[in-house]
Formats: sequence, structure tokens, C-alpha cells
Amino acid sequence: MAIDLDWQLANGATSAATFEIPMASGPIGVFDSGVGGLSVVRHIQQRLPQENLLYFADSGYAPYGEKHEAEIVARSFAIAQFLLAQGAKALVVACNTATIAAIKMLREQYSELALVGVEPGIKPAAALSVARRVGVLATKRTLSGEKFSQLQSQIANQHDVQFFLRAATGLVELIERGELHHADTRELLTVWLDELIQHGVDAIVLGCTHYPFVQPLIEEILRERHASHIQLIDTGDAVAKQLQRLLQERELLAKPFDSSDAGKTCYFTSGKVINMQNALRHLLQQEPQVDQVKQVHVPALKVMSEI
Repeated sequence: MAIDLDWQLANGATSAATFEIPMASGPIGVFDSGVGGLSVVRHIQQRLPQENLLYFADSGYAPYGEKHEAEIVARSFAIAQFLLAQGAKALVVACNTATIAAIKMLREQYSELALVGVEPGIKPAAALSVARRVGVLATKRTLSGEKFSQLQSQIANQHDVQFFLRAATGLVELIERGELHHADTRELLTVWLDELIQHGVDAIVLGCTHYPFVQPLIEEILRERHASHIQLIDTGDAVAKQLQRLLQERELLAKPFDSSDAGKTCYFTSGKVINMQNALRHLLQQEPQVDQVKQVHVPALKVMSEI
């Protein structure tokens, strides 16, 4: 099924500044540049199994890490509008790059909305590190962002820790294709991990929501390098906890359900449906229906002018 998002936006399905009063029975909207945010969905489903979810994979425009910031902001607003038009009571920006680029403006526009972003877990990594040396795997866009730079400097000073940054160029694309154990994936990860091991790190931050899906391969490589003491930091559960807290504050948690009636998740993609279905099969062992959302461009840029 294809949904014409351009038509919905052009005809006022929702606006950038207003949205319907959220209902506890409404779904939680989650979006990412692609399938990486499914790692966050996995944590939300475990922590809040009674909740209905909407997941939007913007795979037609992935990866965000290679896009200009203005385009990322524009697409984030357009997707947020779409999810709110479907009755979303909260939004989770399950993408580090989109969080860095757009979360501040989204919060300004939707100040009453429960809205959670994701950030590389450098703070918990710094707290855990005994060696005071932490590696960070993330996209180039995340590592070059001003917000990340400020956070890194602040935490480095507070915890007297060194960060060793590595832009994992190409890893998102491999994960999007489901190549979690492919030779190319192993080769890239081996080079990056060897570099971080040589720096003496004892914690590595998985700074993109895609990366937890290759955590088993990372752990395997670390064992081969006799470096299994290195801790891997995935912030997905922290995001789910924060979402739970915000919903509870607003009295928007769904009512407890009968064990036979867990919450449902609806999936949307701006890319090819078959690719999303394959990703769900490989990453979550699910085979649900996926709806295709037509490409968004001009309406998203129009939203930019309203910021």
C-alpha cells in the first residue's frame, strides 16, 4: 500500500506548530533514516509491550550521515507531521544524526509533546571506563556536529577521559542491506576495532542506532583480538526508559493489556517495501505489513520556512 504524504501535507493533514491533543490510546511514533531505529523499537517493545507503535524508515533518503543539515531538519519535520497526523501521542527520533540536527527545533515547535531523541552514549561510557579511554563509532555527520563536540568536551573534562572517534563510513549501508555477517562488514569493523584497541580503550560507544545490529559481530572480533573486556554501549534502553517516564508524567501510558493482546507496530518506509520487509525479517524476525510513503521534498522545505 502506498501513502501519498505529499498530498497529506499539502492539504493540511497537520501543521508544524499544532497537533491534536494526544490520547493514552494513541500510538508512539518512531523514525530513523532507515532501519537502524528498529534497535530502539526493540527496547521500547520490551519495556512497554502494551503500547502501539508507528515506525517510519526514511530509507529513500538514507543515509542521513551524508546529507546537509538543512535537509535532515526538513525531512525530520515532514516525518514528524506524518506521524502526528496518524495520531501519535509521542515521538522518538531514533537517529543520532537527526537528533543532533533537528531535536532542538522539533522541541520548540512541539513544546507540549513527549519527544525523545538519541545521542551517542559517551556519558555512560565515560562513567564505566577504568582506563579513562573511550572509543566512539558513529557517522561522520554525528561526529562533526557542534552538539556532539560540546558534549564530548564537557564529559571529557568532567570525567578526565579521552575519546577516540572513528567515523564508520559505509556501515549503515551494509546494515540496511542486512549484511550483518558479510565479509565486507567484518573487514571494515576489524580495521576500526584494531585502531581503537591500539588506543587502549576499554569501552566503545555504538553511536548510531544501526550499530547494535552488528554487536554480535563486534563481540566476535573483540574475542578474536583477546579484547573481550571492552564494553559496548548501546543507549536504546535508556531511550525507552526516558520515553516511559515522559508518558507517565503526562498520564499517557497505555492501560495494561491482557497477555494475549500485546501492542501492535505499523511500519512505513520511503524506500522499497521489499527492502524493509527483508530488514524486519533479518533484524527482528518479523514479517508484518509495510506501507510505502511517497517521497517528501517540497512540503518539508516549506516547513523549514515556518521554523
